[in-house]
Amino acid sequence: MIELLKNHRTIRKYKDQAIDDQLLNDILEAGVRASTTGNMQVYSVVVTRDEAMKEKLAPCHFNQPMVKQAPVTLTFCADFNRFNKWCRQNNAEPGYDNFLSFVTAAIDALLVAQNVCVAAEAKGLGICYLGTTTYLADKIIDVLNLPKGVVPVTTVTLGYPDEDPKQVDRLPLEAVIHNETYKDYTEESINDLYKEKENLQENKDFIEENNKESLAQVFTDVRYKKADNEHFSKVLLDVLKNQGFM
Repeated sequence: MIELLKNHRTIRKYKDQAIDDQLLNDILEAGVRASTTGNMQVYSVVVTRDEAMKEKLAPCHFNQPMVKQAPVTLTFCADFNRFNKWCRQNNAEPGYDNFLSFVTAAIDALLVAQNVCVAAEAKGLGICYLGTTTYLADKIIDVLNLPKGVVPVTTVTLGYPDEDPKQVDRLPLEAVIHNETYKDYTEESINDLYKEKENLQENKDFIEENNKESLAQVFTDVRYKKADNEHFSKVLLDVLKNQGFM
């Protein structure tokens, strides 16, 4: 299992091969064995296999081709709708219309998502996380008919790999591990920890292609811009309000 995790690769191209129903169910059952706050299981997973539904869902992910190409797309949602209904049907008034409850449910959903991904890879499937889910959560809510109390938090495409990409780089372990207490970074340590990433040829090419001075500028000025972050933050906050979490 450790070797499986260490060899993870993001798969964006998939074979035209369906995933057997029983295999998918086994993977999803492994997913729902994930840890969950108070054993409430405040999450839901929407399985998209229908081609027409994929067509509707694709624009919600900036038309990334794997949404339509993968045989299965899974949308993991923070979901207090089901739990709230169960409470009310049993003469218990839920108090989960708040931001903390959304965070709780989002964590639950992400734990399930990671379990699903590991189980899928153990069975020879490939996966790709789509970070676009929270950008256009409002559109996904409409497409998937999500009621109040339900907010999509991540999406995973699933299928048999049609590529064998190299692993993407990761910072060294000492960059992210702090023993006992958090040890803040010095300018020297930042330079040292990011040196290998910055010296990769593909990242040097990335800088040149975008006419930037550094890899950091590619992130701040091109990939994840302040204006975009502020815009999509407002969208997500409006979603949380409309879905009953604010």
